[in-house]
Amino acid sequence: MARSSAPSRERIVAGAADMISRRGLNATSIRELAKHAKAPLGSTYHYFPEGKGQLATEAVQYAGAAVSRILRDSLDAGPAAGLRAFLDVWRGIVVESDFRAGCPVLAVSVEEPLDGIPPALTAAAEAFEDWERLLTQSLRAHGADTEQAPGLAALVVAAVEGAIAMCRAQRSTRALDQVAQQLEAVINGAVGRSA
Repeated sequence: MARSSAPSRERIVAGAADMISRRGLNATSIRELAKHAKAPLGSTYHYFPEGKGQLATEAVQYAGAAVSRILRDSLDAGPAAGLRAFLDVWRGIVVESDFRAGCPVLAVSVEEPLDGIPPALTAAAEAFEDWERLLTQSLRAHGADTEQAPGLAALVVAAVEGAIAMCRAQRSTRALDQVAQQLEAVINGAVGRSA
């Protein structure tokens, strides 16, 4: 029996997340998203009958969940280990793309919505909240002050996301390296030990 050469739904979603991380959402058409994912336009509409908005939402959810999995896997070793894993994800994406790609969650978040609050923006907010929740739980579990942990988690996510944007603009990982050093010191101080 011959295997179908039709692209999988997940491959299209992953391709869309990559394209959004490079060009943003508003500057990308459904046709370009399909082409980037090496998928026929018809497959894209088959899997995503609601069009670009549905595909973009699922792409942001895909990217958010992928980072959440990495955080969950690394945070058992402590919040500093989670921070390092979080930074490694973005450093890899930025460097491997020659500074052309960043975070698709951030890309959707910083664009002006064309009409109302699109589901992709809601998905981005949920991804940020999940990353903060995971970091908060790890900080608390490893001795950080219960009241301080949510703010520190938000600082980590915001600083790393900002550093990603700086890396792309400066075509250098210097911002990520500097943020990594400062955040690790803050985390180690908050948990009261060297991690």
